Amino acid sequence: MNAISLDATDCRILSVLQNEGRISNLDLAERISLSPSACLRRLRLLEEQGVIERYRACLNREALGLELEAFVQVSMRNDQENWHERFATAVREWPEVVAAFVVTGESHYLLRVLAHSLKHYSDFVLSKLYKAPGVMDIRSNIVLQTLKEDSGVPVTLTPAPTPH
Repeated sequence: MNAISLDATDCRILSVLQNEGRISNLDLAERISLSPSACLRRLRLLEEQGVIERYRACLNREALGLELEAFVQVSMRNDQENWHERFATAVREWPEVVAAFVVTGESHYLLRVLAHSLKHYSDFVLSKLYKAPGVMDIRSNIVLQTLKEDSGVPVTLTPAPTPH
């Protein structure tokens, strides 16, 4: 996907929305010094272009009892047929895995896992992760403190696409 060309007004809209997703169009227009109709037109265009993928609420995981966070490196055996597809399917079904990435380096995958407790995490690793087809090695990193989290996507002016 090619980068969309954004102007300063688009960047201001996106910055406000990343921090205040429930802001009304009227308040958004006032904050960025546009008329409400012009603001809504720009907002709809950003949605249509796929710059804004969706709106959602950010939940406090600790308030929901999810006190343990871990980043888990998973290495796979490559000798099983469809090992990647089978593992990817399993990962999508586990509610404990809130993010999963295919990565370079010593492991094949990096998972972000949330659990209610160490016992919950241990049960997840032993009953789900270790039993997934092709898993060879698991290395867990338990988060002790979060310094920065999900601050959104950096919004800056993007150059106009060059014609081919």
